[in-house]
Amino acid sequence: MEKIIYIADDDNNIRNLLKSFLEREGFIVFGFETGDALLKKFISDPCSLIILDVMMPGRDGFFICEEIRKISNIPIIMLTARDSDTDYIKGLSIGSDDYFTKPFSPVKLVSKIKSIFARQESISNSKNGDESELSFADITLNKKTKTATLKGSHLPLTPNEYALLSYLIINSDRAVPRVELLDRIWGYETEVETRVADDTVKRLRRKITDSDAVITTVWGYGFRLQTREDVDNEQSDIEENN
Repeated sequence: MEKIIYIADDDNNIRNLLKSFLEREGFIVFGFETGDALLKKFISDPCSLIILDVMMPGRDGFFICEEIRKISNIPIIMLTARDSDTDYIKGLSIGSDDYFTKPFSPVKLVSKIKSIFARQESISNSKNGDESELSFADITLNKKTKTATLKGSHLPLTPNEYALLSYLIINSDRAVPRVELLDRIWGYETEVETRVADDTVKRLRRKITDSDAVITTVWGYGFRLQTREDVDNEQSDIEENN
């Protein structure tokens, strides 16, 4: 299936540069000078992935990202000239999949986009591939629609949260190292940024507070998906041995 990418950036040079690099990889690319123009187009004609500059005429990229998240879980990558923890955390908290600070390498951005699409394909073809659903405790993920339910009610997840939860369910028989999550979910290969994994886990934990499933931390290693009953039993064993 053809992948269509929308780019919103008021810098014509950046739009054209990214368009050139992405089309070279076989993607269909449309550029917009404002986020408002991109949002209007997306509502009537959705795409496969969005690249959003933060600072643009009209409403900023954060606002556009939040509006898109109300109607879609499409992957979103934020671009910004500002480099601060506040912007980084805000971008992730409102549902962006990644955050690139200008100036950035177009090659790395293209690599990131390819890894996002590969990740989606990998999850769809993962263990239990003949089944349309993944489930653990009271959580169910629909692999075809990329939607989730908790105790039968809709569970709103961003693409990264969905991918992370999917991977933890598939590998629920073991603890998963942070470096593995960074590689399989975010596509990092060299510069390992552990905070993106930790921040996503924190958001996901808040969303499944009422679930019988728990994401536990294996200190100095990674994370594991367990049932509350298993966690309680492990704690009881520790207390008895002490």
